[in-house]
Amino acid sequence: MDKIEKKPSRPWRRIMFEIIFEADTPAGKWFDIILIICILLSVTAVMLNSVASINTKYHRQLLAAEWFFTVLFTVEYIFRLICVGRPVRYARSFFGIVDLLAILPTYLSLFSFASQPLAVIRVLRVLRIFRVLKLGHHTKEAALLKNALYASRRKIIVFLSAVLTLVVIIGSLIYILEGRENGFTSIPRGVYWAIVTLTTVGYGDISPSTGPGQFLAALVMILGYSIIAVPTGIVTVELSRVQTDKPTSQVCPECCAEGHDKDAKYCKYCGAKL
Repeated sequence: MDKIEKKPSRPWRRIMFEIIFEADTPAGKWFDIILIICILLSVTAVMLNSVASINTKYHRQLLAAEWFFTVLFTVEYIFRLICVGRPVRYARSFFGIVDLLAILPTYLSLFSFASQPLAVIRVLRVLRIFRVLKLGHHTKEAALLKNALYASRRKIIVFLSAVLTLVVIIGSLIYILEGRENGFTSIPRGVYWAIVTLTTVGYGDISPSTGPGQFLAALVMILGYSIIAVPTGIVTVELSRVQTDKPTSQVCPECCAEGHDKDAKYCKYCGAKL
């Protein structure tokens, strides 16, 4: 238990932890700001590399920039694992997975070039700006939304099952009413049309041309407006039941979890002393 409650024992690990994970200190804030700038520059380089005219002219420079940022993020990821008390737990956390996915595409591009554009996933790391700007309560609000969605999961599953059944029936009806000569070549094609129409997207790539088919389409359009409001109402009810206090931006030195209460002395996720 003593080991769990201790912060990184070695001074250099403790200093590194405060710089990398703590946004309340000047050094930690500047570290996050520089990191976010590097992330944005890296994503910009990946996006520009996909433009044919720019790639032709500045391919070497963009490739060098990509590898520079990848090596930089790799070193940073290693430092994060070294200074945290529970590296495996951090590696399995949301930001730990994002940090790993941010560097993998470039290394995989050595074997398959198609994987290199996936490096834009590192833009997710910009979410750390919530800690820099002390918007930790927004992270808490996101957790509330997640909890509300989880609490309403059964109702949403029932709703989606009903919608799925409905679109299969509508797709079958439009297939019978319109037929192959009007573009509805199969029931799955009719189901696709039903989903597009019910969600009020309306691509227009396929549409009914007969009177009965157009009447069915009108009913589906009207039905679509009423169906859209159902999941919104379900989640809203669950959100109204949630009560919370604004958390601090303090990071657990063992599992790197955030969102602790202001008066918390121990991490509510792993039990380590804060």
